Order: sequence, then C-alpha cells, then structure tokens
Amino acid sequence: MTALAPVLQAFFTDRLIAQRQVSGHTVAAYRDTFRLLLAFAQSRTGTAPSDLRLDDLDAGLIGAFLEHLRNDRHNGARTRNARLAAIHSLFRYAALRHPEHAALIQRVLAIPPARFDKTVVSFLTCREAEALLAAPDRSRWAGRRDHALLAVAIQTGLRVSELTGLTRSDVHLGTGPHVRCLGKGRKERCTPLTSQVVKVLRAWLDEPGGGPADPLFPTSRGRPLSRDAVQLLVARHTRTAARACPPLQAKGITPHTLRHSQ
Repeated sequence: MTALAPVLQAFFTDRLIAQRQVSGHTVAAYRDTFRLLLAFAQSRTGTAPSDLRLDDLDAGLIGAFLEHLRNDRHNGARTRNARLAAIHSLFRYAALRHPEHAALIQRVLAIPPARFDKTVVSFLTCREAEALLAAPDRSRWAGRRDHALLAVAIQTGLRVSELTGLTRSDVHLGTGPHVRCLGKGRKERCTPLTSQVVKVLRAWLDEPGGGPADPLFPTSRGRPLSRDAVQLLVARHTRTAARACPPLQAKGITPHTLRHSQ
C-alpha cells in the first residue's frame, strides 16, 4: 500500500470527522474534490488511484488539475479556490505524518488561489424589509410560518442551514431572548432577538401542535424545510412584495441577501 491511501483515509476519518467535526456538506465537498483529483491523476499518469503515491500529486500535477477545472469543466475562480483549499488542507495534514515529503508538500502549499472580482452583496433597506415581511398571507398557516421565518432571517442573519435546523426548543423568549443554533464548523452560537421578533415568534409558537424537538419552521407534514423550499418561498414573497415596493424588482433577493439586512 502506498502512503497516499492511508493518509487520505485518515484525513477524512481522523482530521475532518473526529477532530474538526465538520458538517456532512463539507465532507461531501472534500470527497468530490479528491474524486476529481484522483481521476485526473489516473488519466495523466496511467496509475490506478489505489496505486498512486503521494509524490505523484506534485505541484505540477495539482497545477494542471486546477487548469483542467477551469478549461475543461468550466469552473469559476470560487470553485477552483474551494478545490485548492481542500487540497491544501490534505497536504498540511500529510506534512505532520510524512515529513520526508516536506519539499513536495511545501511546493503544493505555495500554489496561490485565483484572484476574482468580488460581487457587491445586495441587502434590503428598511422599507424593502418591511414590504417583504408584509408579503406572506398570515390568514394561512404557511403564511404565518413564512412571516416568522423571514423575520428571524432578517434580524439574526442566520444561514439557511441554521434556519432550517432550528427546533422549537432552540428559541428562548424569556429574559435575554435569543435563538441557539449550531453554526458553521458545528460551533454553537446564540443570537439575540429584538422585541418585535420575540412577539412574532411567541405568536408562532402558540400555533397548535409541535413538541420541543420538532422543527421551528416545518413543512405541512412536520418535517424541516429544505434549502430549496426556503429559496422558493423567499422568491415567491419577493415577487409579492415588489408590487408594493418596486425597487425589489431590480434586486436578486435570495436567502443570503437576508443575512446582510439585519
């Protein structure tokens, strides 16, 4: 067995899962990176992935792989940089286990990320936020749920995964009202709530049904909303809100936009 196989396996089981306790999304993203890299290395060297050595993945091959992502797979700079970050993470881990490859590892770690123009992040003005919050039909259960979700999203800046992962027991409306969630990197954090959002959530929690461990923002069947469902409801209510607030028509409002509007 070559050095690459045990290092790669230990990187996932020991470093990512046991030590860093990264999310399933991160594990999947890293897995996809190395699946692409090993397939590319096989096509370049003619060596099966199981027989590849650590020194087969030198700076020249990694550089060629990044060019392959850009030219053949038409990946943008952000995707290319995310793949490179995963590779750098593996090689930093390998440096501690195989110092005999220090020179090779140093050259790979020296590969810089690609530069790109950063997009200006859109955000909602107070008037636009008010129009969006008024858009859901609160005579319906789904409308009251969407209104509560939008109010929490705008005020707290939680990510979609954090919003959909909230349970009823994560909401604390007594002294020092806040929501508790597991954020990026499985770090627990508490986000304060304004009196206005406390009022909205208190009314939402008074809705019939639901135990402490149930989703705070469920589907009609009691399951957590998906990321796609949140994107769709934000788009739908944005179209409604744009009738009363035309400037919203020119903005591409997404759940990420709400994170920058608190």
